[in-house]
Amino acid sequence: MKNNKPTTKIIAGKHKGKVIELPSLDVTRSSKARLKESLFNVLQFDIIDKIFIESFAGSGSIGLEAISRDAKRAYFVELDKNSYKILTKNCKNIEPDKCQTMMGDTFIQTPSILNSLKNSSDELILYIDPPFDYRDGMEDIYDKSFKMIENIENDNIYIVILEHVSTLNMPEELGRFVLNKTKKFGKSSLSYYINK
Repeated sequence: MKNNKPTTKIIAGKHKGKVIELPSLDVTRSSKARLKESLFNVLQFDIIDKIFIESFAGSGSIGLEAISRDAKRAYFVELDKNSYKILTKNCKNIEPDKCQTMMGDTFIQTPSILNSLKNSSDELILYIDPPFDYRDGMEDIYDKSFKMIENIENDNIYIVILEHVSTLNMPEELGRFVLNKTKKFGKSSLSYYINK
């Protein structure tokens, strides 16, 4: 039996073309190339020297793309053991000294990362990509994600980006953030929230 591990590649930047291993697709859904390309076209040079936080990181492909494009550092949070193993391996292969990985619940780990960076002079980009398939206990994942954004107290957030199922109605406001735009890519969409 052939072992065809799913992979993706870094699209641009100093690590362009490097292969990123993906977790098995029944656990996580990798962000599509078109969506990823659009995301970084929107962020462009704004990514440089920012701290990138990827919640529900899976393979870390978004945060590693950010590092390839000169983000200062990236934090990754992933709960699934197998995905986490792949995530740490990908970070090691790309730029380990700029990656900080955490295994655990996004709704606990992400606020704790944000809290630790509250007084930092660095600007933060928060990328949240909850699982789509509402596995057991996941029904309220979007509500929990919205609540997590509403509770952010940091003044140094540059932008919050949510990758979500396109059928979802996104709130116009979440705490101190307001919806700037939503871009649709088939079943997935990206919504950008900026400071009011």
